[in-house]
Amino acid sequence: MNLVKVLVRAPDALTEMVIGKHLDSLSGVEVVSGERHMPVDVAVMVAERMSVEVMSTLRKVKETLRVPVVLIPGEIDPADLLAAVDCNVVAVLPRAAATSDRIEEAVLTAAAGGGALPPSILGELLRQVEQIQREVLSPNGLHFSGLTPREIDVLRLLSHGLDTAEIAAKLCFSERAVKKVIFGITRRLNLRNRPHAVAYALRTGVI
Repeated sequence: MNLVKVLVRAPDALTEMVIGKHLDSLSGVEVVSGERHMPVDVAVMVAERMSVEVMSTLRKVKETLRVPVVLIPGEIDPADLLAAVDCNVVAVLPRAAATSDRIEEAVLTAAAGGGALPPSILGELLRQVEQIQREVLSPNGLHFSGLTPREIDVLRLLSHGLDTAEIAAKLCFSERAVKKVIFGITRRLNLRNRPHAVAYALRTGVI
């Protein structure tokens, strides 16, 4: 089994040492120092609150290591949730609840490509995502998938097996307009062809 290599960062040396020693004692986990030449699979970040300095560190981890982050905050403002997720935070474990077992579980979940958020934090994050879709994206004809409503309509009909002429008739477009929409989707999202575009739309849940 491959070792899960973990980088631990905390505001004080004692906390960093305690968490690091616990994780390092686990079978299948190795705590690394974090030098650039050292591979890292997961970063654990302990913080009192989401200060400017902490956000800066999270962005640096994202830019240099490009790994999922387990965040252990003393407190977290709901307004900081989206910024944290943007910095590859996939698990939030409030410090008061950060037992050794929960830290271990969060690290292994992150390493496996999963995430872990307390129900209250997950609910707030979903509310913010819905608000952005409603107030920012939808009024500008945008969607989180990167597709416009017109593009989604075309892909939905493609997924039903319709050809260019049939899609044009259904949507009251010209065939040229339909081809232009499909070409725009595949080029912008680096998709190979029509089936690949349909697969992308299915995978992102827009059709």
